[in-house]
Amino acid sequence: MLGSTRFLNSKRVVRLTGSALLGLASVAFAVAQTPKAAPAKASARVSKEWPDYAGGPEGHRYMPLNQITKDNVTKLEVAWSYPHAETGFNPIVAHGIVYTKARNKSIVAVDAATGKELWVHDGLTGMTERGMNYWESKDGKDRRLLFCLADYLQEIDARTGKSIRTFGKNGAVDLRDELRRDPNFMRVQSGTPGKVFEDLIILGSAVGEGYFSAPGDLRAYNVLTGKLAWQFHTVPHPGELGYETWPKEAWKYIGGVNDWGEVTIDSVRGIAYFPLGSPTFDFYGADRVGTDLFGSSIVALDVRTGRRLWHFQNVHHDLWDYDNVAAPMLTTIVKDGKKIDVVAQAGKTGYLYVFDRVTGEPIWPIPETPVPHETNVPGEVLTPTQPIPTAPPPFTSHTFTAKDVNPYLLTAKERADLIDRLSKARFQGTFTPIGFDTALHMPGNQGGANWGMTSSNPTDGTVYVMSFNYPTLIKLLPAGQQRAGGGGRGGAAQGPGANLYAANCAGCHGANRAGLSTNPTLVGIANRLKPADIRTVVLEGKGQMPGFHQLNGTDVDALVGYLAAADAGGRGGGRGGPVLTFPPVTPVETGPVTTRPAPPASGGMNEYPDNVPAPDNRLTMDGYGVEILANKPPYTSLTAYDLNKGTIKWQIGVGDDFRVVKEAGVHGTGAAQTMKSSAIVTSAGLVFVNAADRKIHVYDADNGKELHQIALGAVSSGSPSMFELNGRQYLLVTASPVGTRQGGDDKAADPSQKGPSGLVAIALGK
Repeated sequence: MLGSTRFLNSKRVVRLTGSALLGLASVAFAVAQTPKAAPAKASARVSKEWPDYAGGPEGHRYMPLNQITKDNVTKLEVAWSYPHAETGFNPIVAHGIVYTKARNKSIVAVDAATGKELWVHDGLTGMTERGMNYWESKDGKDRRLLFCLADYLQEIDARTGKSIRTFGKNGAVDLRDELRRDPNFMRVQSGTPGKVFEDLIILGSAVGEGYFSAPGDLRAYNVLTGKLAWQFHTVPHPGELGYETWPKEAWKYIGGVNDWGEVTIDSVRGIAYFPLGSPTFDFYGADRVGTDLFGSSIVALDVRTGRRLWHFQNVHHDLWDYDNVAAPMLTTIVKDGKKIDVVAQAGKTGYLYVFDRVTGEPIWPIPETPVPHETNVPGEVLTPTQPIPTAPPPFTSHTFTAKDVNPYLLTAKERADLIDRLSKARFQGTFTPIGFDTALHMPGNQGGANWGMTSSNPTDGTVYVMSFNYPTLIKLLPAGQQRAGGGGRGGAAQGPGANLYAANCAGCHGANRAGLSTNPTLVGIANRLKPADIRTVVLEGKGQMPGFHQLNGTDVDALVGYLAAADAGGRGGGRGGPVLTFPPVTPVETGPVTTRPAPPASGGMNEYPDNVPAPDNRLTMDGYGVEILANKPPYTSLTAYDLNKGTIKWQIGVGDDFRVVKEAGVHGTGAAQTMKSSAIVTSAGLVFVNAADRKIHVYDADNGKELHQIALGAVSSGSPSMFELNGRQYLLVTASPVGTRQGGDDKAADPSQKGPSGLVAIALGK
């Protein structure tokens, strides 16, 4: 890095300046002894079930199952279906029981052989969206499901479905503890579950993306007691490695640098790999001048102690929202005749970063590469270089010009308007600085790889990366300038609330609150959420939405009042889909053990601590700028890498976009949607993907050729599961209009398509 590799003792902090400081932020290899391999009884579990999120600690979504082959895959059929399940949630399978989310935010146990409902624990609105974790004692008698709800870690008995009140404090651990912010104005719960390792649950967090969000500390808790086992400060405190890459006292007010995506664990070596996101605020960093370690980094920790082993910073002083989100992938390669266990991190940047998983040394050089760093944004200081891999090749394009404009899905006027916007936009490569004029990024901040979009064959050096191939056109707003957009259709009175909506919300949610691009509708929001809940989301953010800490309590109350007035007498479905009515059932228990109280009407951290240099204004951006329909196909792609050679084996569009098929008869474009989905890889050489066209696609792992497809009757998002039971191999998917859509609006699928829905088990016919 910058001409030399720097070896750093994880227990000693050295003051570095200039190029040495940038070298520190880029890569560091631990000189302390790495964890010894665990004893055989704690080695990586070879399971033919799906006992944890993404299949297990390694999270590679790989199954050593060979019953379904390239020759018989066309004979797959629906074995059973459970109609009440919600999509977006990764089902767990253990001891012949499937655990999933169903019946309007309940945890349900289902017989894995028949789909028969076994028990229901209902009333769990607000629980982790994408999955949960499973733990069992060595003798198998104590079995627990772990999930987060309302910022509390909670557990239920996997046998009975009842809450375990001996865990934590009366059954819950408050995840807001130990984070040095006012807990009344803090959210930390990620939509993605953590990982179970031995008697620990390892957790990241989703802390919001606005000014003064909570820090994204990595933590581990004891599964039995809820006691905090260790905590790693991702924004370093005084005396800790990386403290000098931030302004003094930044740890008191900077948030983010969090793992809101996935965690990967090498369970043989006891190493956990965390993909960390950017510091807050995402697009303006005058209050965090420096390289901002460990922002937008992959960090390897001793999973038992939380001790740092090594790290690599993918993006210095991230101002592009290029979070690491996707699960780091573990596999073994042969390079120069030598076997190497590697970890590969796919980024929103469109690059795949590959390292020796023990030492952190890059397998191929990742040199510090000069990038544009001139800016006229007050107080901003960009870094002059960024680490860009020399191999393997990127999985997305890094340019976008008029010749790349989508030939489908746009009207002639829309196409002409887009080309005109491009002609006026500033493009200086992937790391084009964001300023007060429009900057072009390809891939954009919602492009590249996201959660759930990586898989691997851990034995042969193959890594699979799904990608959204969309540009972003984005700019900052000068101090005092409001976002474009009107406010106030739908019966709402004009006034301060309407003006606040126009200034802060219309750029993403539209002047009529109907939603724009990937951003959800706000029509009906006041009918679905309590005023206190809306207030919390506005201040702290949610998902991809940043928190608006620049608003005071009076402003927030006026905004909430405006939304309530706009919804007076109205209804709206919202991003989560409709609330359906299911056949009655007697639950084993209702509700969580606790939930957080509503926050006060005003308060929280809204000013920098005393004696901290701070920018005169907190700038914001003019929307997220994601242009989903802008680029030519493939819109969503699947890339297979051969990391033995550092090359791409094949790359395809994931399924179809029905609108393109209808318009031009073109197949294999992938969907122009940000519907998150995952691929399962098997030892029989098959790749199973549930795509945004409401179909399961089965590909040949050797060449990407499609072998079979299965139509579903509803939206399918999130990760499928796979298991073997009584000698029969099952693929398990969720497909339902109920659940978190994860960004898609279901426009890529044939609206007349028929097929099974709910929790669907697919197997070879008997």
